[in-house]
Parts: sequence; C-alpha cells; structure tokens
Amino acid sequence: MTPIQTLLDKPFFVKRWPQVKPYIELMRLDKPVGIYLLLWPTLWALWIAAEGVPDISVLIIFILGVIFMRSAGCVINDYADRKVDGHVERTQNRPLITGAISSKQALMLFVVLLIASFILVLFTNILTIQLSFAGAALAAIYPYMKRHTHLPQVFLGAAFSWAIPMAFAAQADALPKYVWLIYIANLSWTVAYDTMYAMVDRDDDLKIGIKSTAILFADADKVMIAILQSITVFCLLLLGSELSLNGFYYLGLIIAVSLMFYQHWLIRARDKAGCFAGFINSHWVGVAVWFGLVLSYL
Repeated sequence: MTPIQTLLDKPFFVKRWPQVKPYIELMRLDKPVGIYLLLWPTLWALWIAAEGVPDISVLIIFILGVIFMRSAGCVINDYADRKVDGHVERTQNRPLITGAISSKQALMLFVVLLIASFILVLFTNILTIQLSFAGAALAAIYPYMKRHTHLPQVFLGAAFSWAIPMAFAAQADALPKYVWLIYIANLSWTVAYDTMYAMVDRDDDLKIGIKSTAILFADADKVMIAILQSITVFCLLLLGSELSLNGFYYLGLIIAVSLMFYQHWLIRARDKAGCFAGFINSHWVGVAVWFGLVLSYL
C-alpha cells in the first residue's frame, strides 16, 4: 500500500475530506507507479540534454508536468472506459463506475489538468510549446484506441515517450538525431510493460471486446515482451556508444537487464498476480538507466 493510499484510509481524512478521495483515485495519485514510468525516461532526456546538470527550473517544470499529464491521461482513460470498466474485475470500483464522480466532472478535471500542463510549458521555449500539442493529442486519443486496434499499447508508448523530445527541447532547444533512439527505446519498453499489465485483464477484455497486445500476442506474449525489451536495450546500447558514456552507464544497463529477467520469472505462469507484479517492477528499469546516466555524467 502506498503512503497516499494509507492516508486516504485514515478516519480523519475520510471524515474531513470525503469528496477529495474520489478525485485522487481518478487521477491515480494513490498508485504512483504510472508517474514513475513516465518520469524516469523524462529524466533520461534531461540529463543527456544537459550533460548531467539540468536547469532546476526545467527539472521542476517537467516533474510537475509528468504528474499533471499522467493524471490527465488516467482521467480521460476512465472517461473513455466508463461503460466497460464495470465488467472488469480490476476496474469495477473506479469512481466513475461507483458514481462518486460524474462524467461531466471528470471531463472538467481533464481540461483543468491540460491547462495546468500547458501553463507549465509556456515557461519553456517555442520548440517545446510546439511539441506539446502533439503530446496532448496523443494523450487524448490513446484511451479510444483499444476499441479500434490491438495495438493501444503502442499509442500509450508514443504518448509516454513524447515527454522525451519535449524535455530535451526544453533543456537544449534542439532535437539531435539520437533523441529518437531514446524515444524508440522507451516506446518499446512501454509496450513491453503495458503488455504485462494487459495480461492481467486479458480474460475480461476478451469477454467485452476490448483489444490489446496481450490478446494479439496470445501464447507468444512472453516472447514478444522479450523482443520488445531487447529492442529497448539495443537502442540504449547504441545511445551509450553515440554519447561515449562510461562504464557506470553500462552498469545501469546490466541492472536493468537483470530486472527484465526477473520480470519474466514473475510472469512465467501468466497468472494475474504475477503479471501485475512484473508491471509494477518495471519502473525500476527506468531507475537503473537513470542512475547509470547520473553516475556517468558525474
């Protein structure tokens, strides 16, 4: 249980601010792993763009931006899924399903979070502002892709990874070609860990007609996750060579690969608990890579 979840269950919080809890749950602030998964690649980009010493203002802008945009993504996702979440075991108690928050209130919160994110971007530069429109569009369309394609995880990867060129542009006011190596690495990694997440809901999704890579890959799911993770590692190896990073960076990659092997052990039986644990563990891969970058630039 996270500290925020513990706080939400405290009697004094329930009695004094009962109306706040559903909004925190809608934004998934009580389940911060999604924030971490978006944050670490953003920090990769900032550290590389700044060669180890990012501007404190840019760092604060993007940490807050990650929180706001991830929250906005959760809100619009639940709004898009409000007619199906009640049929899925993992999501049947979400605020829009229980009636704790109305659809109109959810849309208003989504708009407020987008506005707050855009205000932050206005403190950067023209290139970052221009890139932000594509990021907002990706965040808005992703939740609807699971009705039209078996590749919604790819759209999520594209949305999550868009923070990378934005962060790089904000710090360096430029987008060198190797930025797209980071982008591809993170996109592949996102599809891999979100496939683990989709494996948790696969049986329910098949019943209600929701599409996912977990359904598309079927019995090849673990092999495809391994291939996607291998693409991530290969891109990060090319990045290290391109930037002439030292041994600390490669130590971080070794730790990251070790964590990926551990995740395959967790999902070996494809049971819901194991797949969810593999997903949760994934953010430590991002920590390992960032840790390697920090030490490398020191």
